[in-house]
Amino acid sequence: MDRIIIRGGRRLSGRLPISGAKNAALTLMPCALLTDEPLTLRNLPRLADVDGFGHLLNQLGASTAIEGTRPEDFGRVMTIRTGKLTSTEAPYDIVRKMRASILVLGPVLARAGEARVSLPGGCAIGNRPIDLHLKALEAIGAELEMAAGYVRATAPGGRLTGGRYRFPVVSVGATENVVMAAVLAKGATRIENAAREPEIVDLCRCLVAMGARIEGIGTETLEIEGVDRLHGATYAVMPDRIEAGSYACAAAITGGDLTLTNVAVDDMGATLAALTDAGVTVEAVGRDAVRIAADGPLKPLTLTTAPFPGFATDMQAQFMAMLCMAQGSSVLTETIFENRYMHVPELARMGADITVSGRTAVVRGVDRLVGAPVMATDLRASMSLILAGLAAEGETQVSRVYHLDRGYERLEEKLSAVGADIERVGDG
Repeated sequence: MDRIIIRGGRRLSGRLPISGAKNAALTLMPCALLTDEPLTLRNLPRLADVDGFGHLLNQLGASTAIEGTRPEDFGRVMTIRTGKLTSTEAPYDIVRKMRASILVLGPVLARAGEARVSLPGGCAIGNRPIDLHLKALEAIGAELEMAAGYVRATAPGGRLTGGRYRFPVVSVGATENVVMAAVLAKGATRIENAAREPEIVDLCRCLVAMGARIEGIGTETLEIEGVDRLHGATYAVMPDRIEAGSYACAAAITGGDLTLTNVAVDDMGATLAALTDAGVTVEAVGRDAVRIAADGPLKPLTLTTAPFPGFATDMQAQFMAMLCMAQGSSVLTETIFENRYMHVPELARMGADITVSGRTAVVRGVDRLVGAPVMATDLRASMSLILAGLAAEGETQVSRVYHLDRGYERLEEKLSAVGADIERVGDG
């Protein structure tokens, strides 16, 4: 199993390109199940999760073809063709590895009138039930039953009817699933208290490019008029705002100066505001780049995770690592997932001073972090350890880096290019 070795204490500087968004890519790929024409996705990140989702689509009857690109290039172009669904079942062996697999439920149901999907897996960051997915699909005409760890959904008469549903709490995945299902319904659908994350905007725009009729994109109320069929399209995956935020934290924790390119600055409001409050220089460079520079001590912060446009839960671990080097005590409150502090004991091994009480963590800044062997527990926790290693004295070894490969494209190459002393080694 691979490990990443970091010899810390080096200031990062230069230009660092941001890849296509993992969370958007895994939402756009199942759109190909809604049409018998090809869907071509550009700026698709090279990630283990993208490969895994492609394998799931293959199991359902889709073919996936990647255009010839140089191995050294970031991103790629994939064309997905689903002329006919050869299966309506997403099996346990695939779904258990990746929670995003639940996103085939809506499109397969809409296209075939039935779907059977295993209950999902993914990072062990807390209980993430799919009850809201199911209630939303029921509201637009699905009949559901659960047995032996699977959800079986059917559309009486072979097609969903449309309907109205108000989410009791904001759910990104459930919003995505019901939107994909509703675009082929016989009637209209109104979704209230819908998630407004940029990745959902990206999904809606892709569906519109395929012929869907969606109003209210980017708001909490989506109005969808079902159509008889969708056509193919070519669509570019949005930049990854979480990757960009992670590397912004890397600049801050190392006292560095990075210009992040291919960035959707407007999608990063809460992250960039928090960096500014921490005393970091944030400067937009044109329409798609941002400069992050830290030339003084970091200030402590009080942050609470929230749905977009609030501070993203996917940035909590990275900011925690960064704030270990702030002058003073910071308070982080996690409201989205109840088990997202598993990186705290690993950061403590490196000298961090963090106390957790329920969903709140108090981070007391320290003068220095020290390299140590640490183990990644989930995707964003992995990145927090990388950040700590970049700032730590001595050598840090991060094991179980397969978590990183799920969400960060060629991390070592990108960091090495801006001055980090980092390498990947195998145990063999």
